[in-house]
Amino acid sequence: MNLRAFGETFVTLFVITDPIGNAPIFVAITRNLTPKQRQRAALRAVLAAGGLILGFAVFGEVVLRYLHVSLGSLSIAGGLLLMLVALEMLRGSDFPGGDASVPEDIALVPLATPLVAGPGAIATSIVLWRAHPGFEGHISVIAAIILAVACVGVALIVAERVTRATSPAVLSFLTRVFGLLLSAIAVQLVVDGVRSLT
Repeated sequence: MNLRAFGETFVTLFVITDPIGNAPIFVAITRNLTPKQRQRAALRAVLAAGGLILGFAVFGEVVLRYLHVSLGSLSIAGGLLLMLVALEMLRGSDFPGGDASVPEDIALVPLATPLVAGPGAIATSIVLWRAHPGFEGHISVIAAIILAVACVGVALIVAERVTRATSPAVLSFLTRVFGLLLSAIAVQLVVDGVRSLT
Protein backbone atom coordinates (compact mmCIF):
# COMPACT_ATOMS: atom_id res chain seq x y z
CA MET A 1 0.00 0.00 0.00
CA ASN A 2 1.16 3.53 -0.82
CA LEU A 3 1.05 5.27 2.57
CA ARG A 4 1.54 8.70 1.05
CA ALA A 5 -1.45 8.25 -1.25
CA PHE A 6 -3.51 6.79 1.60
CA GLY A 7 -2.68 9.60 4.01
CA GLU A 8 -3.19 12.37 1.48
CA THR A 9 -6.54 10.98 0.34
CA PHE A 10 -7.84 10.28 3.84
CA VAL A 11 -6.91 13.65 5.33
CA THR A 12 -8.24 15.58 2.34
CA LEU A 13 -11.56 13.72 2.19
CA PHE A 14 -11.97 13.78 5.98
CA VAL A 15 -11.76 17.56 5.90
CA ILE A 16 -14.07 17.89 2.89
CA THR A 17 -16.74 15.41 4.06
CA ASP A 18 -16.59 17.11 7.48
CA PRO A 19 -18.05 14.38 9.77
CA ILE A 20 -18.28 16.70 12.78
CA GLY A 21 -19.90 19.52 10.81
CA ASN A 22 -22.40 17.25 9.05
CA ALA A 23 -23.50 15.50 12.26
CA PRO A 24 -25.63 18.39 13.62
CA ILE A 25 -27.14 18.96 10.19
CA PHE A 26 -28.07 15.26 10.13
CA VAL A 27 -29.74 15.71 13.53
CA ALA A 28 -31.72 18.71 12.31
CA ILE A 29 -32.85 17.09 9.06
CA THR A 30 -33.93 13.82 10.69
CA ARG A 31 -35.47 15.19 13.88
CA ASN A 32 -38.94 13.79 13.10
CA LEU A 33 -37.72 10.25 12.40
CA THR A 34 -37.71 7.42 14.91
CA PRO A 35 -34.33 6.26 16.30
CA LYS A 36 -34.43 3.17 14.08
CA GLN A 37 -35.25 5.26 11.00
CA ARG A 38 -32.40 7.67 11.81
CA GLN A 39 -29.95 4.78 12.10
CA ARG A 40 -31.15 3.37 8.79
CA ALA A 41 -30.92 6.81 7.16
CA ALA A 42 -27.34 7.23 8.45
CA LEU A 43 -26.32 3.81 7.11
CA ARG A 44 -27.93 4.38 3.72
CA ALA A 45 -26.39 7.84 3.45
CA VAL A 46 -22.89 6.54 4.19
CA LEU A 47 -23.18 3.60 1.78
CA ALA A 48 -24.58 5.81 -0.99
CA ALA A 49 -21.97 8.53 -0.42
CA GLY A 50 -19.14 6.00 -0.35
CA GLY A 51 -20.36 4.37 -3.55
CA LEU A 52 -20.71 7.75 -5.23
CA ILE A 53 -17.23 8.96 -4.27
CA LEU A 54 -15.64 5.64 -5.27
CA GLY A 55 -17.56 5.61 -8.54
CA PHE A 56 -16.46 9.12 -9.43
CA ALA A 57 -12.87 8.39 -8.41
CA VAL A 58 -12.71 5.53 -10.91
CA PHE A 59 -15.03 6.68 -13.70
CA GLY A 60 -15.78 10.34 -12.91
CA GLU A 61 -13.41 11.99 -15.36
CA VAL A 62 -14.72 9.87 -18.23
CA VAL A 63 -18.38 10.47 -17.31
CA LEU A 64 -18.04 14.23 -16.89
CA ARG A 65 -16.10 14.53 -20.14
CA TYR A 66 -18.73 12.47 -21.97
CA LEU A 67 -21.56 14.63 -20.61
CA HIS A 68 -19.57 17.85 -21.22
CA VAL A 69 -20.05 18.82 -17.57
CA SER A 70 -17.34 20.78 -15.75
CA LEU A 71 -16.58 20.48 -12.05
CA GLY A 72 -17.64 24.12 -11.71
CA SER A 73 -21.09 23.32 -13.09
CA LEU A 74 -21.31 20.37 -10.70
CA SER A 75 -20.47 22.67 -7.80
CA ILE A 76 -23.19 25.16 -8.80
CA ALA A 77 -25.78 22.38 -9.09
CA GLY A 78 -24.83 21.06 -5.66
CA GLY A 79 -25.08 24.53 -4.17
CA LEU A 80 -28.56 25.10 -5.60
CA LEU A 81 -29.74 21.74 -4.27
CA LEU A 82 -28.37 22.52 -0.81
CA MET A 83 -30.08 25.91 -0.88
CA LEU A 84 -33.46 24.22 -1.38
CA VAL A 85 -32.79 22.05 1.67
CA ALA A 86 -31.61 25.05 3.72
CA LEU A 87 -34.74 27.07 2.91
CA GLU A 88 -36.98 24.23 4.05
CA MET A 89 -34.96 23.88 7.26
CA LEU A 90 -35.34 27.62 7.93
CA ARG A 91 -39.10 27.17 7.59
CA GLY A 92 -38.97 24.31 10.09
CA SER A 93 -39.41 21.55 7.54
CA ASP A 94 -37.14 18.56 7.16
CA PHE A 95 -36.96 17.72 3.51
CA PRO A 96 -37.98 19.73 0.42
CA GLY A 97 -40.45 18.19 -1.94
CA GLY A 98 -40.64 14.81 -0.25
CA ASP A 99 -42.11 12.89 2.65
CA ALA A 100 -40.01 13.53 5.76
CA SER A 101 -41.17 10.25 7.23
CA VAL A 102 -39.43 8.29 4.51
CA PRO A 103 -35.80 7.88 5.64
CA GLU A 104 -34.68 6.64 2.22
CA ASP A 105 -35.49 10.07 0.74
CA ILE A 106 -33.47 11.97 3.32
CA ALA A 107 -30.61 9.44 3.27
CA LEU A 108 -29.95 9.84 -0.45
CA VAL A 109 -30.71 13.55 -0.86
CA PRO A 110 -29.49 15.71 0.83
CA LEU A 111 -27.42 13.52 3.19
CA ALA A 112 -25.48 11.24 0.80
CA THR A 113 -25.28 13.97 -1.80
CA PRO A 114 -24.53 16.81 -1.78
CA LEU A 115 -23.72 16.98 1.97
CA VAL A 116 -21.25 14.07 2.25
CA ALA A 117 -20.45 13.30 -1.38
CA GLY A 118 -20.57 16.86 -2.59
CA PRO A 119 -18.81 18.51 -5.53
CA GLY A 120 -15.68 18.99 -3.43
CA ALA A 121 -15.41 15.32 -2.47
CA ILE A 122 -16.16 14.20 -6.01
CA ALA A 123 -13.61 16.55 -7.59
CA THR A 124 -10.99 15.57 -5.00
CA SER A 125 -11.50 11.86 -5.56
CA ILE A 126 -11.04 12.31 -9.32
CA VAL A 127 -7.86 14.36 -8.86
CA LEU A 128 -6.33 11.99 -6.28
CA TRP A 129 -7.13 8.89 -8.38
CA ARG A 130 -5.30 10.50 -11.28
CA ALA A 131 -2.43 11.70 -9.05
CA HIS A 132 -1.66 8.21 -7.71
CA PRO A 133 -1.58 5.81 -10.68
CA GLY A 134 -0.78 2.13 -10.52
CA PHE A 135 -2.28 -0.72 -8.52
CA GLU A 136 -0.83 0.32 -5.15
CA GLY A 137 -1.83 3.93 -5.60
CA HIS A 138 -5.39 3.10 -6.59
CA ILE A 139 -5.84 0.57 -3.76
CA SER A 140 -4.56 3.17 -1.28
CA VAL A 141 -7.01 5.79 -2.59
CA ILE A 142 -9.92 3.34 -2.36
CA ALA A 143 -8.99 2.32 1.21
CA ALA A 144 -8.70 5.96 2.27
CA ILE A 145 -12.09 6.82 0.75
CA ILE A 146 -13.72 3.93 2.63
CA LEU A 147 -12.12 4.99 5.92
CA ALA A 148 -13.08 8.67 5.48
CA VAL A 149 -16.70 7.77 4.73
CA ALA A 150 -16.73 5.34 7.68
CA CYS A 151 -15.74 8.25 9.94
CA VAL A 152 -18.79 10.13 8.67
CA GLY A 153 -20.94 7.10 9.53
CA VAL A 154 -19.58 7.00 13.09
CA ALA A 155 -20.29 10.72 13.50
CA LEU A 156 -23.88 10.31 12.27
CA ILE A 157 -24.54 7.35 14.58
CA VAL A 158 -23.17 9.28 17.58
CA ALA A 159 -25.30 12.28 16.59
CA GLU A 160 -28.37 10.03 16.38
CA ARG A 161 -27.83 8.88 19.97
CA VAL A 162 -27.41 12.47 21.16
CA THR A 163 -30.72 13.31 19.47
CA ARG A 164 -32.59 10.90 21.73
CA ALA A 165 -31.70 13.02 24.78
CA THR A 166 -32.55 16.34 23.13
CA SER A 167 -35.96 17.97 23.51
CA PRO A 168 -38.11 18.67 20.40
CA ALA A 169 -37.99 22.43 21.09
CA VAL A 170 -34.18 22.43 21.04
CA LEU A 171 -34.14 20.34 17.85
CA SER A 172 -36.57 22.74 16.20
CA PHE A 173 -34.29 25.65 17.13
CA LEU A 174 -31.20 23.81 15.87
CA THR A 175 -32.97 23.04 12.59
CA ARG A 176 -33.28 26.74 11.83
CA VAL A 177 -29.76 27.59 13.01
CA PHE A 178 -28.18 24.88 10.86
CA GLY A 179 -30.47 25.83 8.00
CA LEU A 180 -28.83 29.25 8.05
CA LEU A 181 -25.35 27.71 8.09
CA LEU A 182 -26.30 25.31 5.32
CA SER A 183 -27.52 28.20 3.16
CA ALA A 184 -24.10 29.84 3.57
CA ILE A 185 -22.40 26.60 2.48
CA ALA A 186 -24.74 26.45 -0.52
CA VAL A 187 -23.90 30.00 -1.56
CA GLN A 188 -20.17 29.25 -1.23
CA LEU A 189 -20.52 26.22 -3.50
CA VAL A 190 -22.19 28.38 -6.15
CA VAL A 191 -19.52 31.09 -5.78
CA ASP A 192 -16.72 28.53 -6.10
CA GLY A 193 -18.40 27.05 -9.16
CA VAL A 194 -18.79 30.43 -10.84
CA ARG A 195 -15.17 31.34 -10.09
CA SER A 196 -13.91 28.11 -11.62
CA LEU A 197 -15.89 28.79 -14.81
CA THR A 198 -14.61 32.35 -15.27
